[in-house]
Amino acid sequence: MMYDEDMIAPMRQELTDLGITETRTPEEVDRYLKESKGTTLVVVNSVCGCAAAQARPGVAEAWQKSAKKPENAITVFAGNDREATAQARSYFTGYAPSSPSIALIKDGDVVFMLERYQISGRDAHEIGKDIASAFEQYC
Repeated sequence: MMYDEDMIAPMRQELTDLGITETRTPEEVDRYLKESKGTTLVVVNSVCGCAAAQARPGVAEAWQKSAKKPENAITVFAGNDREATAQARSYFTGYAPSSPSIALIKDGDVVFMLERYQISGRDAHEIGKDIASAFEQYC
């Protein structure tokens, strides 16, 4: 389902305002993930309530408070950037498609993943702490 761009623009902006790069094509995703060295945060953004109440605020908290951060951070928007989202998910070996989801990829391997079931119903602060702990461990 394609969502109205005017409606989702603020949802995209919550992450891009942090300095996270929006990727809208498979080629843009590959630029950051194919044969990548170092760490890359990948946020699969969506319109659902758990993205708004937990995922995006959790990412923001971790991003703003962490001393260590990944070399790169990208986002795709499920539902609108379908091909880019599919390409990002192709790097999440062993994980089912999930929106929202938050992955940390190091040297091409997923070293940390929060899937929707691990986001929904949790406090944004708890999610932020999980992400910050992953940054501390892997970045």
